[in-house]
Amino acid sequence: MFRPFTFRLAALLSCAVLATGCASRAGPDTGQRLAALLPADAILLGEQHDAPDHQRVQRDVVQALAARGQLAALALEMAEQGHDTRGLPADVSEAQVQAALQWNEAAWPWRAYGPAVMAAVRAGVPVLGANLPRAQLRSRMADPQFDTLLPGPALKAQQQAIRLGHCGMLPESQITPMTRVQIARDLAMAQTLRAAAQPGRTVLLLAGRGHVDRLLGVPQHLPREFQTKSIGLGADKALSAPDLTASFDLAWPAAPGPDIDHCAQFQAQRR
Repeated sequence: MFRPFTFRLAALLSCAVLATGCASRAGPDTGQRLAALLPADAILLGEQHDAPDHQRVQRDVVQALAARGQLAALALEMAEQGHDTRGLPADVSEAQVQAALQWNEAAWPWRAYGPAVMAAVRAGVPVLGANLPRAQLRSRMADPQFDTLLPGPALKAQQQAIRLGHCGMLPESQITPMTRVQIARDLAMAQTLRAAAQPGRTVLLLAGRGHVDRLLGVPQHLPREFQTKSIGLGADKALSAPDLTASFDLAWPAAPGPDIDHCAQFQAQRR
């Protein structure tokens, strides 16, 4: 399953990452970075979906928060709302975890996300599907209320992100419906975070960078008093560009994924 929007957005950021030269192991270790982020009701960790080093960081963050007794829950873009690991023992098999989450292997390779998921499970931390169920996509595409959930400039920016994310090949008539779906996904993830919140502990969300953007994504659907830290995985300099500094609270160094022309792939699939 090709996800042109998420991969295109990741590719645009990756170009900047490659230009700066990313040293993923440099700088403070995981514990030091987390200490600077806490306390927080939720930490939103935004990845490039095809970057193995980003998934390594995700696993490390899960392990570090769990070791501190800080991790209230692990929420995932990669699984739908309504599916979770609550009630499963810590020594459950990976196959049982995948079944509980109704894992979509074609969209989200388990080899990439399994280590972070299982780190939470082994620590006795619930793993929660946070994404909008596929069964609700059509109704959200047709629902104009989602046109009102972002400020005007942010809505226009999200629409432009949809255009760029689909390589300029999406018919203009589809921009509004697809933007509604993106907003509905962000709202679903925000609702999951609020429901899982625990005083003095932190819910961790793993999602694409576009979803954790403070100006456009999940943080827009959380109340101001809900303490949220949004992290962009990538190179410090790339994610500190003037148009990105307001999008993330912190740039966390991590190597980009492979240098692939996702737009060429998308165009080939449309032929």
